[in-house]
Amino acid sequence: MKRLIMVGLLFLIGAAAFAAPKAPPDPVVGTWTLNAAKSTMNPHQMFKSQIRTYRQSKNGITLVVKTTLQDGKASRLTTTYQYDGKPYPVIGTTDWDSLSAKRIDEYTAEFVLLKDGKTVGTTSRTVSKDGKTLLVTEKATNMKGESTDSTLTFEK
Repeated sequence: MKRLIMVGLLFLIGAAAFAAPKAPPDPVVGTWTLNAAKSTMNPHQMFKSQIRTYRQSKNGITLVVKTTLQDGKASRLTTTYQYDGKPYPVIGTTDWDSLSAKRIDEYTAEFVLLKDGKTVGTTSRTVSKDGKTLLVTEKATNMKGESTDSTLTFEK
C-alpha cells in the first residue's frame, strides 16, 4: 500500500511539474524587417535592407542579422546571448567581438558592445506592446572612428 501511495505521489509531482506554467516567450522572437523610411542612420551607415531573426533556445536568444548596404554588399552577423550581463561572442563584424545583455522589462533589453573587452557602444531594443514593431537604438563607434548612432525601426 505504501508503495502504491509513493508511486501516486511521484506521478502527481511529475504531472504538476509538467503542467507548471512556462515563462512566456521573449516578444522579440521572430523575423523583423527594417523600415528604412522610419529609421535614422548616419550617411556612411545607410542600409538598403536589414532582416533580424531572433530564436529562443535553451542556450538563450540567437540573433542573425542580414544586412545589405547601399552599395549592394551583404553581411551576416550572428550571436547567441543570455540576459545575464556576461559577454557572448559576436561573429560577422569587425566593430565589436562580443556583447552583454540585460533585460530591463518584458519588452526592453539593453546591450553593451565590446571589442577586446572594452566598451565601444550600447544598444537598446524595445518591442511594442502589440508585438508588431521593434525599435533598436545604437550609440557606438566603428573601427574607423565613425559614429554609428542610429535609431532603427523594424516590423514583423
